[in-house]
Amino acid sequence: MIEKEASFYSEGSQLKATVYLPEGLPDGERHPALVVNSGYQGFNSFYPKMFAERMTERGFVCLGFDYRGMADSEGEKGRVLIEEQAQDVRNAVTFLLAQKEVDPARVGLIGWGMGAANVILAAEKGRNVAAVASLNGFYDGARWLKSIHTYDEFQKIVEEVEEDRTRRVLEGESRLADTFEHYPLDPATGDYVEKELSSVYGFGHPTRIQFTESILDLRVENVVANLAPTALFIGHGTRNSLHPYDEAQSLFQAAASPKTLYSVDGRHNDFMFVDHPEFILLCDRLKEFFDEAFESSTTPARSISA
Repeated sequence: MIEKEASFYSEGSQLKATVYLPEGLPDGERHPALVVNSGYQGFNSFYPKMFAERMTERGFVCLGFDYRGMADSEGEKGRVLIEEQAQDVRNAVTFLLAQKEVDPARVGLIGWGMGAANVILAAEKGRNVAAVASLNGFYDGARWLKSIHTYDEFQKIVEEVEEDRTRRVLEGESRLADTFEHYPLDPATGDYVEKELSSVYGFGHPTRIQFTESILDLRVENVVANLAPTALFIGHGTRNSLHPYDEAQSLFQAAASPKTLYSVDGRHNDFMFVDHPEFILLCDRLKEFFDEAFESSTTPARSISA
């Protein structure tokens, strides 16, 4: 895989990015391409690069980037809003479409974790991608938070969010909180994060409470049907206790065809290693999905005669 450092602007902030190219790419040809997006506290140097390593082997140009405020991208540190990350994804697509190696008719999105919602929101508004893959995400923020908290914990979260809204209005600033104050990790995910992610540059910065309000406002299922005829791939770990499998099933029910629900034999990220058999199998399924979706999007519709 060849890596080319790059940057682009998202609503005035310069975001650091990398274009990942397959080895031996013929000059003068345009190729299928993917924007690979991280989730909460995710960075280009980890999951986007991991997917790019396998997907460039399968013939795709890939783009990974750091959301605004993350790593060396410009933007306020600690400000994490789903709606702004979706804007970043849309702007990443615009940047990718401008690259000479990329076929504009064969561009897709991959979103991991919280990024699984981001890519649907970006594609529904942008309408300039041919296929979307949402992996191990959550798609109704209030429902998800209720699923991982007790009733009393959830009510306390709602109260803290309302107090923070008042603070922002009267004092001009949202309170900084521990990275996972409202986003508690299950033991398996916590262990993975400690071993694999805690040392990633920029990881673990405190996050403003306004982030939780952004989660509570999230209703991807209200717009997912608008994606059609853009193809949607929903991949999810069957034993995922951070983002329960019910989230994938509910999104699948709300989505219009063409749609695919793919079950991963794993939890949230216990299979997220570049050489793990389940990760390799997932990348094989993603290649099949994108190849079929791109072929459908570039095949002229046949006329129907009486």
